[in-house]
Amino acid sequence: MTPLLPSSSPAIGVDLGGTKIEAIVLDADGRSRWRERVPTPSGDYRATLQAVAALVRRAEAELGLSACSVGVGTPGTATAAGLIKNANSTCLNGQPLQADLAQLLARPVRIANDANCLALSEAADGAAAGAEVVFAVILGTGVGAGVVVHGQQLSGPNGLAGEWGHNPLPWATADESPGPSCYCGQRGCIETWLSGPGMARDHAARHGETLTALRISERAAQGDAACEATLQRYEARVARSLAHVINLLDPHVIVLGGGLSGLDRLLVNVPRLWGGFVFSGGLKDPVRTALKRSLHGDSSGVRGAAWLWRAP
Repeated sequence: MTPLLPSSSPAIGVDLGGTKIEAIVLDADGRSRWRERVPTPSGDYRATLQAVAALVRRAEAELGLSACSVGVGTPGTATAAGLIKNANSTCLNGQPLQADLAQLLARPVRIANDANCLALSEAADGAAAGAEVVFAVILGTGVGAGVVVHGQQLSGPNGLAGEWGHNPLPWATADESPGPSCYCGQRGCIETWLSGPGMARDHAARHGETLTALRISERAAQGDAACEATLQRYEARVARSLAHVINLLDPHVIVLGGGLSGLDRLLVNVPRLWGGFVFSGGLKDPVRTALKRSLHGDSSGVRGAAWLWRAP
């Protein structure tokens, strides 16, 4: 499919989240010209479609634009028939989101998984700009990832490229097996350990205290030994999980996004720990993959959605 508009034209990106819908208009150089957030109509598919369309129309009207390209980042992926699957916004599942939005907006629309949009944004003009192979991770309420190679997002025939969160925790210890139950039907998925709720569950199970991931990090910084131990376990699990990615994909840059990416210590401690699990054939060969925090923060998803029509 060829781009709807030349790459010099403004592009609209939409981040369709479970609690908010955000739209942005980017110039060809990546500068934001317009941006707005509205609440997501909870559990209402038709109202969600209308909310997205209203944002697009408002952006074009306020900037005096006509028929901009529209890219949408969404939880889950699309089946071969174009139906959304695996979305935690369950009203989207089984719906032809791309076709319905295209009909409503009277133009082609591109959609991609929100983690793929993060990866595309950071590879285009973010923390991994210029890198050949980029693996971008969301560490938040859920855990996901996207892959970009030579500026192009990978999807795959099943739309599952980068579906990192629903693989088992690598090199699990005895006390980590079989692991917590996951909504996907498996046990011990990476998401059950590395999400914010996963960290909170682990802390409660080990130390008998219910705290959010944010509060755990704050208390650890204040010298709380139990919270420090929880963060050390978390870092070890992140390191093992990313070492597995390096062994499979060998990316030039791994980008961390999502709320837990704000933990500065991850950028120092995880690369220090992952070397013991990255295959080196017994040689003391340093791991050359870089670990970076997303440059655009929580704007990466919506920016990546706008770039969907600019990707090769």
